[in-house]
Amino acid sequence: MTEQAPRSADEVLDVVDEQDRVVGQAPRGEVYARGLRHRCVFILAKDAAGRVFVHRRTAQKLVFPGLYDMFVGGVVGAGESYGAAALREAEEELGVSGLPAPTPLFSFCFERPGASWWCRVYEVRCDLPVNPQVEEVAWHAFLTEAELAAKLTEWEWVPDGAEGYERLLAHRAADGGAEAPED
Repeated sequence: MTEQAPRSADEVLDVVDEQDRVVGQAPRGEVYARGLRHRCVFILAKDAAGRVFVHRRTAQKLVFPGLYDMFVGGVVGAGESYGAAALREAEEELGVSGLPAPTPLFSFCFERPGASWWCRVYEVRCDLPVNPQVEEVAWHAFLTEAELAAKLTEWEWVPDGAEGYERLLAHRAADGGAEAPED
């Protein structure tokens, strides 16, 4: 695996509108400070046994420090496709290389006062031994879906990930044959 420098507040992101169309660009720090709508990827990583990678974010994270998440992921860089960002983020956060391309499932816009981002949800199988980034991940484990369900009311989860997981469960229940978004 190639070591990469942590992504900085100077990293340029695409700013998007309500329909996820690019309307400009700005540094990550400005995007966060001004609450500009941007793009993110969420990847549900499962091992060979079908268990979900769950982690607690480090206290140093800029967004939602110290909270739990059932997705790995992050922001989509300016001009980067959702698919390329999903693979990059999954490999970076899991600390692996050679993952298959994550499978796109659906998109949604997460909104809260002063913040909004388009989220593309993916799933990937990771049969490799994980070595998560210490800058990103304070704790991790692979949990069964039942174990994860039991922790949903016990642990404090990142709000966008919790909403994404609720939508994933609804997506699975609704129609497994629904069209996946294009990258």
